[in-house]
Amino acid sequence: MRTFSTEPATPKGVTIPTMTANILWADDEIDLLRPHVLFLQGKGYAVDTVNNGLDAVEMVQKKEYDIVFLDENMPGLSGLETLDRIKLVQPRVPVIMITKSEEESIMEGAIGGKISDYLIKPVNPNQILLSLKKNLEGRRLVSEKTTSDYQQQFRQLGMRLGDKHTTEEWKQLYAELVRWELELSGGQDQGMTDILRSQWAEANEIFSRFVADNYVDWVNGKGGDVPLQSHQIFKAKVAPLIDEKKSPLFMVLIDNLRLDQWRVLEPIISEFYRVEEEGLFYSILPTATQYARNAIFAGMMPSEIEKRFPGKWISEDEEGSKNANEEEFVGAQIKRLGKDVKYSYHKILNQNAGRKLAESLDNLMGNPLNVIVYNFVDMLSHARTEMEVIRELAEDDAAYRSLTKSWFQHSPLFDILKGIAERGGRVVITTDHGTIRVNEPSKVVGDRNTNTNLRYKHGRNLTYEQRDALVVKDPAQVFLPRANVSTVYIFAKSDRFFVYPNNYNHFVTYYRHTFQHGGISLEEMLVPWAVLKPR
Repeated sequence: MRTFSTEPATPKGVTIPTMTANILWADDEIDLLRPHVLFLQGKGYAVDTVNNGLDAVEMVQKKEYDIVFLDENMPGLSGLETLDRIKLVQPRVPVIMITKSEEESIMEGAIGGKISDYLIKPVNPNQILLSLKKNLEGRRLVSEKTTSDYQQQFRQLGMRLGDKHTTEEWKQLYAELVRWELELSGGQDQGMTDILRSQWAEANEIFSRFVADNYVDWVNGKGGDVPLQSHQIFKAKVAPLIDEKKSPLFMVLIDNLRLDQWRVLEPIISEFYRVEEEGLFYSILPTATQYARNAIFAGMMPSEIEKRFPGKWISEDEEGSKNANEEEFVGAQIKRLGKDVKYSYHKILNQNAGRKLAESLDNLMGNPLNVIVYNFVDMLSHARTEMEVIRELAEDDAAYRSLTKSWFQHSPLFDILKGIAERGGRVVITTDHGTIRVNEPSKVVGDRNTNTNLRYKHGRNLTYEQRDALVVKDPAQVFLPRANVSTVYIFAKSDRFFVYPNNYNHFVTYYRHTFQHGGISLEEMLVPWAVLKPR
């Protein structure tokens, strides 16, 4: 049983608990290890000792232990046999195997038995202490070190936010914020997480102003600091890899995938892929599927698609899918880029479609290019708004990441990517836009033809809070379609969301803290891409 006492905080503001743990040590030469036992007792640990496996099993049946040291080579019941029986009684207790043997089969058996550590005799007291701290206090120690590191970086990050940044420097700053978010979210100091979120909010305010000042120039290719954008990503990162003489290339677009979500999926994917190259590109506005994803596959901005493909751009007030022509768009772009090769296109909207694709991968290996659009993450974000159970499962960004990871591990997409790797296929994995957890309502008034998205609006006679939005009065400037000559677009900045005055309080309560996209934020606009090569 663990008990905690509080000592003076180190570093300042961090509380460090002192742990006393119950240890069981089973070894047929336990008398020779008495100095080690005394050393641990001197450090405040309670240690029970036995000299055989049967006694060890009997002890764990009578008493709850925090950790078990287990000799592998004992007379009677072997260490591995003892391990199995201990796990039946206390399945979550960490077991550290200690042995004189370096045989690979014993190591594999111990690892298969889910040991927490493996030490080879002779061991010294500091080895034992290190293993104890790693297994019993590892999370706390990592949390304290992470907190301390962030405290040291906090001021530097704040100073950097005050600097004028290039598009590339914003990508670097965003990646750093995501890194701290992931490291601190698993820690025990909620105060540091709250400080990071406030720093993140400040970054989004500054980034929104940066985008507002430069977006028109970016989409028109003006100035010396034009980032890679949605309509350029296929030409820049996918087309150069299409080669009929090499293994087939799969472009996998996971709809609505943020950088932090990619970071939690990446370790799973790295089991069967090496990441050869990765980065971020800027999603166009609106950061919404109809606009950003069509731009990716057509290699054009939305108004250019409307002109080049008459009748294929479906406006928001029309019936029908707004992304129904992606296959035609990508085929036309392939030809335009001089890559007139056989390709396939698959849009996965449900589990059954994903399973069917996973089962038919052999049929795709003759194509130089295969495009797969996987819609789940987008459906998850919208479902979170509509379904109370999803609201509870994904109540914040950390939970949203966890839900994404859990889904991926049990999804057909996991089987598809693994199957591609097993067949030697190459992969470019990317997305169309991200999403942000909205917090601050902003009143807007529009006519009945105004679209319903919470992060951007377009229509006539819009009334809005000027400070809360980027306003585009001439859609042609940013290559956006317009229903009539007086159409205006507005894009919500940072974590704001647009709400009509009618039933204002009801809709504020309903939509606050939901995940939305379409506006301007680091999370929505700076989105990941990666080139994967099978191991």
